[in-house]
Amino acid sequence: MEKIVLIGASGFVGSAILKEALGRGHEVKTVVRKPESITIQHPKLEIVRADVSSVEAITEVTKGYSTVISAYNPGWKNPDIYQETLRNYPNILEGVKKAGVKRLLIVGGAGTLFVAPGLRVVDSGVIPAEIMGGVRSLGEFYLNTLQNEKEIDWVFFSPAGNLTPGERTGKFRLGKDDLIVDTRGNSTISVEDYAVTMVDELENPHHHQERFIIGY
Repeated sequence: MEKIVLIGASGFVGSAILKEALGRGHEVKTVVRKPESITIQHPKLEIVRADVSSVEAITEVTKGYSTVISAYNPGWKNPDIYQETLRNYPNILEGVKKAGVKRLLIVGGAGTLFVAPGLRVVDSGVIPAEIMGGVRSLGEFYLNTLQNEKEIDWVFFSPAGNLTPGERTGKFRLGKDDLIVDTRGNSTISVEDYAVTMVDELENPHHHQERFIIGY
């Protein structure tokens, strides 16, 4: 079993990953802004309060761990989500590198996936204005920072266009840079199946310094 740090475990995706990881017997240290937001009690769960904007704080809580999963999100309703994502994610990256972490698995977005040759989702006109800040900032971090990162073994795991509550089916498709759609043109994945695949990647690494995607 693995011992991991999970950043953002109280969020929509982070909580699903937490449940999946604990269900498979992994030891998880969660890093959250508000420890009281984690209501799960488990013998293999440690809850830690830390400021993700601080490189030093991230280094301290991840020191001694080989793998960190980050589901960090400033909050979709946060008016400063664009600025905070671009400010804090590089700090998370720098902090885990200073701690000597070997792998950083990141809950990515779908914005930089291609829907046609040369056309990314973020530029296709389908993203609602109210979430554009979060979509664009995470995409910029991936394109401008992660793709140039050579020191740590990172993974940017993108969901389908619609990431929703659903079922843990274990049946899905994986890809690399193109949006996955079904026969009706819909791009969806349940957060439960997303979490399954993230923990699969934790247990059996198949991707290294690259992005991959999941969809039905």
